[in-house]
Amino acid sequence: MAAQTRMVVEGEATVALTRNKLVLEQAKAAGLLGAAKNTRLSGRVPSELIEAAKKRAHVTSDTELLELALSRLALEDDFGARLVGRKGSVPADIDLGV
Repeated sequence: MAAQTRMVVEGEATVALTRNKLVLEQAKAAGLLGAAKNTRLSGRVPSELIEAAKKRAHVTSDTELLELALSRLALEDDFGARLVGRKGSVPADIDLGV
């Protein structure tokens, strides 16, 4: 049982690290991340929130966490809004073959 749990945790870490790498690559390709770190960001948030986010993202530093979180936010698409906006656009009597 412990071996299975360890494999699940390792699998989650691998997925998270791969997802993080892809997000940061997309942010670099979009010109959002580069060599220059020229802005300082400061704020007060609960330490529990920071630790939980780091654990979930599998990162260790505050800078890694901020870059990843801001990149995800900046690259976020509007799929949900577009999907909801399509409500009612498909005729109710269409044959979907289901």
